[in-house]
Amino acid sequence: MSFFNKMERKFGKYAIHNLMNYIVAMYVAGMIVQMMAPAVYWNYMALDAREILHGQIWRIVTFMIWPPFTNPLSNLIMIYLYYSLGNTLERVWGAFRFNVYIFMGVIGHVLAAIVVYLLFHQLWYLNTEYLNLSLIFAFGATFPDVQFMLYFVVPIKAKWISLLSGVFVIMGLATGNAATRLTIILSFLNFIIFWMMTRNYNRINPKEIKRKREFKTQVKMMPQGKTHHRCAVCGRTELDGDDLEFRYCSKCNGEYEYCQDHLYTHQHVK
Repeated sequence: MSFFNKMERKFGKYAIHNLMNYIVAMYVAGMIVQMMAPAVYWNYMALDAREILHGQIWRIVTFMIWPPFTNPLSNLIMIYLYYSLGNTLERVWGAFRFNVYIFMGVIGHVLAAIVVYLLFHQLWYLNTEYLNLSLIFAFGATFPDVQFMLYFVVPIKAKWISLLSGVFVIMGLATGNAATRLTIILSFLNFIIFWMMTRNYNRINPKEIKRKREFKTQVKMMPQGKTHHRCAVCGRTELDGDDLEFRYCSKCNGEYEYCQDHLYTHQHVK
């Protein structure tokens, strides 16, 4: 996370805010093209590695306009879902981190198409299917217990949607040929890299492990009913769970402490 903090301080001013608004606008344009002139997309806008290498570099962006489905109603429902997921992630992560995640995904798709063409001499016309799946994975990893109404009827948590999507990806890796496996791996580089670089590795740090052990010892020695930490949002203390972590927010005026679930999602006290 420290790497992203440094990058954000240096390049954060260039981030595109409300990026999902632009992606949704591209999808809407793609729905019109899909209904009225699909040949225009496949001939001039699709992710064709051969044409990209021959100078048609606009395809690295225009391929994204193709909507998820062919049915207009299904497209509208899924586009709204992706819009909600993307906007939520941007509010929590910040515009810069969300930009990095999406653009890494786009680069992974383009790289996959070019590498497969050069190595296997095959043209793979990738759309944003894997990019959208990576958005679901990111949301499930960030908000695992958020509940959705599947088909507006069946309640299901984000982590289970991510796991079901993961099964689909694993099946592709298990049953696909070498080109398919390479395509899937490169297309999900954004999730793999972002997840690895934003993990909190303090949990396996010997110093952190020692600090937690000493803290638990001090808690046991405290008079019953007293606590050291309390989240300013939900009110939980260290007595509510051994895995809870508490941090003070440097952006709030005053000494406000938050648990790990609300450290990045609370409204700053000014």
